[in-house]
Amino acid sequence: MTLLTDEDFARLRDLRAFEPDTIAHNLATRRRRDVLRGDGRLFIVAADHPARGALAVGSRPTAMADRYELLDRLAIALSRPGVDGVLGTPDIIDDLAALGLLDDKIIVGSMNRGGLRGASFEMDDRYTGYDVPGMVAAGVDFAKTLIRVNLADAGTAPTLTATADAVTQAAAAKLPIMLEPFMSDWVDGRIVNDLSTDAVILSIAIAAGLGNSSAYTWMKLPVVPDMERVMEATTMPTLLLGGDAGVDPDETFAAWEDALSLPGVRGLTVGRTLLYPPDGDVAAAVDTAAGLVHPAGVPAAL
Repeated sequence: MTLLTDEDFARLRDLRAFEPDTIAHNLATRRRRDVLRGDGRLFIVAADHPARGALAVGSRPTAMADRYELLDRLAIALSRPGVDGVLGTPDIIDDLAALGLLDDKIIVGSMNRGGLRGASFEMDDRYTGYDVPGMVAAGVDFAKTLIRVNLADAGTAPTLTATADAVTQAAAAKLPIMLEPFMSDWVDGRIVNDLSTDAVILSIAIAAGLGNSSAYTWMKLPVVPDMERVMEATTMPTLLLGGDAGVDPDETFAAWEDALSLPGVRGLTVGRTLLYPPDGDVAAAVDTAAGLVHPAGVPAAL
């Protein structure tokens, strides 16, 4: 199944070359919606991986390298009922805006992608994407940061400082901001996130204290064993991180369903698992996840 045509992509290329102001116009004039409405839950499709040099999906090392294929998969996902929005870096969001795919969708702007996959400076995760003033000006609805805390790497310190500044700025602008925290370590020359229950709880405690106000802070957390204990560690609204798909998609969906029933969990933010499912059927994978987030059907506008 494809949704976008060669003509769509030709128009996108021409618009970027000859009419770049159209992107800002489309963002400013799109139909917007409340962040939370109806059942108060969110299903966000994530696509900010390429900007950090993370192009792999499963055994395919360059799966996300083809921008046209990625945009088509995103278009399919955004066309499905129950998908509330998209998370991306400015290049992704601008492409989607140019294609006219963001009406009635929540836009989540990804802020720090400077900690490139495999780089010696990976833990110094610079803020190289959106900033708060830019998101406010563009009408972006939500901000997102990645916070990997490595107690043995000094690069963590500037990342924490920059994230605290972002939280402070977002709160002042009344812009919701989701923090995606991990305890991380160098293992055989690469960064590995600790997905033990205790490590996730510790990461929440560190992230929750950043900035001079937490009023607009959300959490974006992985699904790990004993999620009840994890959710007891925060009062902040939480979206579940999909992560990489396991061997058995049904097992992944079942884990999401269990975690979605916990107090404080407001929905899912999932990327590669749904955009590149093992059977290639993006619509079916997205529909399954949407049914977990919105079990009573697509919520009506308030």
